[in-house]
Amino acid sequence: MKSKRARPSPATRARSAPRAPWAALDAWKADVPGHEALLALHLQLRDEIRRRHRRSVSFPDELFDRWERARWLGFGTGSSVYENVLIKGDVRVGRDTWIGPDVILDGDGGLTIGSHCAISAGVHIYTHDSIARQLTGGRAKIQYSPVRIGDCCYLGPHAIVARGVTIGRQSVVGALSLVQRDVPPRTFVAGCPARVLGRIVVKGARVRIERVGGDDGPKGA
Repeated sequence: MKSKRARPSPATRARSAPRAPWAALDAWKADVPGHEALLALHLQLRDEIRRRHRRSVSFPDELFDRWERARWLGFGTGSSVYENVLIKGDVRVGRDTWIGPDVILDGDGGLTIGSHCAISAGVHIYTHDSIARQLTGGRAKIQYSPVRIGDCCYLGPHAIVARGVTIGRQSVVGALSLVQRDVPPRTFVAGCPARVLGRIVVKGARVRIERVGGDDGPKGA
């Protein structure tokens, strides 16, 4: 009777897989103590996350719980924050708010984000700037102003919110926008710099954007 051959470990399979010529530059990592165990864990988690959720994320997000990090930071129940999000200063977040990857939350001047918000991937929210300091060769001080974002707001991917801005509840900021002025509640703004493009009407589970000039946006959730 033939004995069964042991199946190679995930790390062994990874090390024996064909590699592009430039990948040899990273070959030294295999000799670092602990690398093989980390690689095996990564491959196992990667496969399991792909099977369960049909996605691929960075190694830190494979390892750690987004909801646990939010709880540790004192954010509201049900909120989550990706591991690669930079958070500094006094940042307060309400319940059930989703903070996507590659976000910067600068709370040096005080940042408050309400409940049921979506802070999309790549959003930067600043409560300070050093423009005057740099232009004066360090003679002027860094400027600080708080930012407040109300409940039920959506900030599109790669939007930037400057210090001192207040965004009213149930407002939408379009992707790639630069927000430098306050946004009234239930308002849709977009652009660089952002300007008002419409008014948001919410009735139960239905949302309508009444465009400036009368061209209504899509209806639905």
